[in-house]
Amino acid sequence: MNTARGPLVGQPRYGTRPTMKDVAARAGVGLKTVSRVVNGEPGVTAETERRVRDAITALGFRRNDSARILRKGRTASIGLVLEDLADPFYAPLNRAVEEVARDHGALLFNGSSAEDPEREQEVALAFCARRVDGLIVIPAGHDHRYLEPEIAAGIATVFVDRPAGLISADAVLSDNFGGAREGVAHLIAHGHRRIGFIGDRPGIHTAAERLRGYRAAMAQAGLPVADEWLGLGPTAPDRVRAAAERMLTGPEPVTALFTGNNRVTVTVLELLARSPRPAALVGFDDLELAGLLSPGITVVAQDAARLGRTAAELLFQRLEGAEDTPRHVEVPTRLVVRGSGELPPVTG
Repeated sequence: MNTARGPLVGQPRYGTRPTMKDVAARAGVGLKTVSRVVNGEPGVTAETERRVRDAITALGFRRNDSARILRKGRTASIGLVLEDLADPFYAPLNRAVEEVARDHGALLFNGSSAEDPEREQEVALAFCARRVDGLIVIPAGHDHRYLEPEIAAGIATVFVDRPAGLISADAVLSDNFGGAREGVAHLIAHGHRRIGFIGDRPGIHTAAERLRGYRAAMAQAGLPVADEWLGLGPTAPDRVRAAAERMLTGPEPVTALFTGNNRVTVTVLELLARSPRPAALVGFDDLELAGLLSPGITVVAQDAARLGRTAAELLFQRLEGAEDTPRHVEVPTRLVVRGSGELPPVTG
């Protein structure tokens, strides 16, 4: 016996949206009348408008903006490609972009690249296929020529945190070099001469700039940089832990560490909590609850919200017709002193 049943009366038909024709039938009016009410046009009596709006509410009708988008050539939407939606650094950046988009009557779509260049390209081009007006990209790759046809077609594009690769485009960056130099100089000012640097892969723009800042501070103080004081590579905890252990042991261990991002800092903090040898620490990027630890963690803090807001404002300036040469905007960092970077050197 065939027990298959059709949809029950009143059961939602998922994927099937009510149309203006459905609204017109329920309200007992013509399609043109419904169109006038939906688009706020004159020529409809108050009673008729009430019936149409009641029908819209009852059916859950929403206007299909596809035709209006085709007429105007704009979708009032932008895409944001992040490295990792779960990273706390990107939450205020994402929120700031969303607020600027909202102020301009635009909707924000976002997706993460997981630091994978292929996935970055996939997400960015998926947004373009959905006809976003502009893109904000935190790049994972080093070659962004895949976006050239989209930019030529009118999709405004701004890069954040790292510059674009192999194309000329707007970029909003933190002062990675200056911030790292200030953080290392702070350790030097508190008596440290053997300072280790543990950072991300040197091929990443931010990691390279922070390494350059570290070297500049050491050179300015007339201090050498031994090869064994450098630990560059993936931020996987095992790799970071091994680098820190190597620097903190041996006949001439470092007395301080400068960590290149918040993921590295967390791993180093776990190691230092178990280490019999104390070491001063300054990290690049702030950490949640960093001020509640003992000692508190001294950091070079980026202004993620300002990065996002500046990038979004620049994007909408482009959408409104600004046509000057691509801009590179640098956002300053801030040294936040909490205690870990002020510990004196321990020798012997």
